[in-house]
Amino acid sequence: MPTIQPTAPSGPRVRRVGAALFALSLGGFTIGTTEFATMGLLPQIGDDFGVSDPVVGHAITAYALGVVVGAPLLTVAAARLSRQRLLLVLMGAYTLANLVSAAAPSIGLLVAGRFLAGLPHGAFFGVGAAVGASVAGPGRRGHAVSMMMTGLTVANVVGVPLSTFVGQQLGWRVAFLLIGVLGAATLAGVLAFVPHDGPVDSSVSQELRSLRNAPLWIGFLAGAVGFGGLFAVYSYVAPTMTKAAGLAPGHVPWVLAVFGVGMTVGTLLGGRLADRDVLRTVVGGFVATGAALAVFALVGHQVVPAIAALFLLGVTSQVLGLSMQTRLMDLSPRAQSLGAALCHSALNVGNASGAFFGGLVIAAGWGYLAPAWTGVVLTALGLALVLALGRQPATHRHDDVAAQVADALTALDGGPALDAQESSR
Repeated sequence: MPTIQPTAPSGPRVRRVGAALFALSLGGFTIGTTEFATMGLLPQIGDDFGVSDPVVGHAITAYALGVVVGAPLLTVAAARLSRQRLLLVLMGAYTLANLVSAAAPSIGLLVAGRFLAGLPHGAFFGVGAAVGASVAGPGRRGHAVSMMMTGLTVANVVGVPLSTFVGQQLGWRVAFLLIGVLGAATLAGVLAFVPHDGPVDSSVSQELRSLRNAPLWIGFLAGAVGFGGLFAVYSYVAPTMTKAAGLAPGHVPWVLAVFGVGMTVGTLLGGRLADRDVLRTVVGGFVATGAALAVFALVGHQVVPAIAALFLLGVTSQVLGLSMQTRLMDLSPRAQSLGAALCHSALNVGNASGAFFGGLVIAAGWGYLAPAWTGVVLTALGLALVLALGRQPATHRHDDVAAQVADALTALDGGPALDAQESSR
């Protein structure tokens, strides 16, 4: 029997979809700003507490650990909560944790505050990605996820340099207070524009059953290993540019901004490519990221070519990250929030492992360009996992997709939606 395809939303519905995606991208901007703000404020925090930069670095590690732990646990624990309400709870906790960080009287409490801030990070992106995919409709999942992730990448262009400047001029605590204001704005946007729905058709047991999914864990492992390639370079980009390329320290923020622009381009490009073929985009993202790392290793001793290579790395790494998140959602069709959240856990595992292995080769005396070659190896290992074990087809039952579209149209229009499943009979 021929099926009736739900039409794409138009007119007021388009505006509601755009407003919802903007609210989600504002959340991405808020999270992206605070995730990397500590890196730019290490000297100010260290001077305030009278500790060294490596000790302050524990706050960065604590945040990453919070993401790894919180992403799957919070997503599973809140499986029956409506998605809008869950987004509000997560961003509320995130805002509060940043205010706790701003008021921390000691480095130990700051580390604790950063761990608490990391807990809702991955769950917010996971649930937000599922919400964005739902309201955007079929064929636009990659675009919807990319819009949310664009907030994260724009934070590297605007939010992180701005928070660093504010922290340098007014104190690092003020920077975290401003991030709290961004969190409050996100709460208002989610409350106003993200469609309210009832409890989702899921449960803790269903979410846990989705974890018994070998392809999902292969994808997670591939991401955790492959993303390490990016962070082997990014973790040491400042000393690499100053000591290997000879760039003046005062120009490093501009280099980071160029990298952020590349990430933004990669996110938008990755969304379009993922809508065409997710798995092929994942494979292409691994290949392109490995190539960009190799180029940086070869030209990193010259300022202009090194900056160009970093821009290219920003593009390719975000194509990989966006497509990998969409792939993990495909591999967990009955628990898409969990699949998207696991991508952020994988990203932060890669953050820790890339920094660790990059630091090893520097400490071994192989120079500041050696982490790029380490990154090539890590990216190649991630690609090998996908090619050897991670190419299982990801399928969606028609009734699942139709139900998601019908729910989205109902939420956006405020009235009864077309029963797409019945119409297809």
